[in-house]
Amino acid sequence: MAVKIALVRHGRASAGWDTAIDPGLDDFGRAQAKDAATKLELVFAGQPVQIISSPLLRCQQTAEPFADLRTTPVRVCAEVAEIPSPNGVEMSGRVDWLRVAMQGTWADLGGEYVVFRDSVVEFVQSLETSTVIFSHFIAINAVIGALTSDDRLVIRSLDNCSITMLEREAAGNLRIAQTGHEADTLIR
Repeated sequence: MAVKIALVRHGRASAGWDTAIDPGLDDFGRAQAKDAATKLELVFAGQPVQIISSPLLRCQQTAEPFADLRTTPVRVCAEVAEIPSPNGVEMSGRVDWLRVAMQGTWADLGGEYVVFRDSVVEFVQSLETSTVIFSHFIAINAVIGALTSDDRLVIRSLDNCSITMLEREAAGNLRIAQTGHEADTLIR
C-alpha cells in the first residue's frame, strides 16, 4: 500500500495573526474541521495513519475531529509550526510583515527562514508511514515549493481546511497527488 501524506491547513481561527498569539478556532472553523475529518476518513479508510499537528491551538483543534474518528492520538510537532515573525516585530506589525514576505521568496527572507523551510520539508520527507499533518498556510506552501522546485513563499492560496495530498513513489520520492482547494484567503 502506498504511503499517503495529507497536509491540512487549520480551520478558520477566532482571531487574526496581529491580535492573538495562539487563537483557537471559531464556530465556522470547528465546522470546517469536522468536514475535513469526514473527507480524510474517506481517503484513509481502512488504513493505519498517524496524526501530527503544529503546536498551535488552531491546528490541534482542527485535528481533534479526525483523531476522534480514528481513536488515534495527535502527535504535536514543532517541525510543522507557523512561520515565526522576525525578532522586534510587534504583534500589531506581523500581518504587514507577512503580507510583504508572502510576495517574495525564501531566499529574500534570508538564512533563518530558509532553515525554517528546510526543517518543515525534511520532516515531511522523512515520514515513512501514511500521515495526516495539520499545519499552516506557509508551512504547506514550503512543502509544495520544495516538491515543485519553486522558491516562492506562496505557490497556492490554500483555503482553511484545504487538504493537499502527497504520495511516496516506488523510488521513495514524494510527489503531489492533489493540491488543496484555494480561496482568497485572509491572513488570520
